[in-house]
Amino acid sequence: QVQLVESGGGLVQAGGSLRLSCAASGRISGINRMGWYRQAPGKERELVAHVTTSAGSTNYADSVKGRFTISRDNAKRTVYLEMNSLKPEDTAIYYCNVRTVVRNYWGQGTQVTVSS
Repeated sequence: QVQLVESGGGLVQAGGSLRLSCAASGRISGINRMGWYRQAPGKERELVAHVTTSAGSTNYADSVKGRFTISRDNAKRTVYLEMNSLKPEDTAIYYCNVRTVVRNYWGQGTQVTVSS
């Protein structure tokens, strides 16, 4: 059974920082991309950032460029999201996503709340 275990969410004041982690465990192979999505109340889930496992190529939503940094540790099958200069509009549930050649896996989500 594949599990994605997320950690690092919480409550922070505007301008603060948080670091999210997501570790994949279980029978999972062929990971080619890892990333983070988020969903705010009343809105659709949107891409925050993702990174390819081979070349380490990254892609960010325009709204987080320059503030968030995604990284991965292939040996640990873990992806990180460093979030700086947080804004109230970053408040959402953040979901880890791991993509393999055959399917997508999702974490259970971790709440990030940024107070003004």
